[in-house]
Amino acid sequence: MPERGKRFPRPTKSLDCLGLYCPEPVFRTREEISKVPTGHVLEVLADDPASDSDIRSWAKHAGHEVILVEQIDGGLRFLIRRGT
Repeated sequence: MPERGKRFPRPTKSLDCLGLYCPEPVFRTREEISKVPTGHVLEVLADDPASDSDIRSWAKHAGHEVILVEQIDGGLRFLIRRGT
């Protein structure tokens, strides 16, 4: 859960992966983040149970920063800042 009162940047782009299962959320996230300028934020919505660990692992390996993971109704919401 996000810290109370903490502000996060507004996403430049949003990606809905609800209803998709591994490996689709990671594939689509990788594809969409390439369309976001460096330093900007991509929002990803996913409900695949594996997406939490998969997206975090992919982002770290790819040089991006997961700045928020929060529970939403029926899934997770990620905010990912694009690295270089």
